[in-house]
Amino acid sequence: MRIRPVSTVTSAILGLSLPALLLAGPATAQPAAPAAVAPLNTIAIAHRGVPVEAPENTLASIDRAAALGIEWVENDVQRTKDGALIIMHDTSLARTTDVEQRYPRRAPWKVADFTLAEIQKLDAGSWFDRRFKGERVPTLRNYLRRVDHNRQKLLLEVKEPGLYPGIEAQLVTELRRAGWLDRRHVARRLVVQSFDASSLKAFHRLRPDVRTGFLGAPKAADLRSYAKFVDQINPSHKSVTADWVRAVHALKGPQGKRLTVSAWTVDDGKRAVALARLGVDGIISNAPHVVEEALDEESGIISAMGVVDAL
Repeated sequence: MRIRPVSTVTSAILGLSLPALLLAGPATAQPAAPAAVAPLNTIAIAHRGVPVEAPENTLASIDRAAALGIEWVENDVQRTKDGALIIMHDTSLARTTDVEQRYPRRAPWKVADFTLAEIQKLDAGSWFDRRFKGERVPTLRNYLRRVDHNRQKLLLEVKEPGLYPGIEAQLVTELRRAGWLDRRHVARRLVVQSFDASSLKAFHRLRPDVRTGFLGAPKAADLRSYAKFVDQINPSHKSVTADWVRAVHALKGPQGKRLTVSAWTVDDGKRAVALARLGVDGIISNAPHVVEEALDEESGIISAMGVVDAL
């Protein structure tokens, strides 16, 4: 997480508090102030990069996240007809490339029906803005290289693993070849997630040292069974309650550390702050800079309140 600056609101509070106290003269007995609220430690995670400012799934999108100071990026991996792993969210290429124009007779344009060579001919940027004309669908290997180059961290979703038998073992091989299974990456820079619990179990058996995340909101009574093979429970933000977050945090995952929660997909600053107040550890966002700014502002205010209480 980047270092959060002191906000203008915080500066105003800090700037006014001490002189005001000095001018007030000797202190008189006052009721004890309530304990200061703990500062927020929630991180913003760039959902497919920054798709409000650059075409999702592309290198340009995670480069934009890096330029905005967003450390964690999220994206999805799928497999082509000839067995290559690529970065793509939808199981169809139609929404985010020009595949319909280039291959008009091959509906419904599923990722699994095209070779890597065919996919690499597609324009994955013009649909968003002509400034991104010629942007390509990245291979997983090129994507990992760029994340490394940007000094970012990766939340990687295995998308629809049931469509790609054996993708878990293939993913392990690709991560190893790219240098992403060394101690530094595994300890601090990589989480593999999925909606598919069976896929996560298979991946965990292959690499129990790599952190994993389940996408969904299991009932509190079922969380203990997930804690055997996942380190994160990542729900829709609509499912989050304070009691549920506490139930998740009460358990330890396979790495022996407290389970964490990253909620999706939140682009509104006020909602992000509300989730952080509930104890959510990460917020996955199409506008991570908006979320980060709101969290910065709230943390600054909370810190200032703590300083004032201490004076």
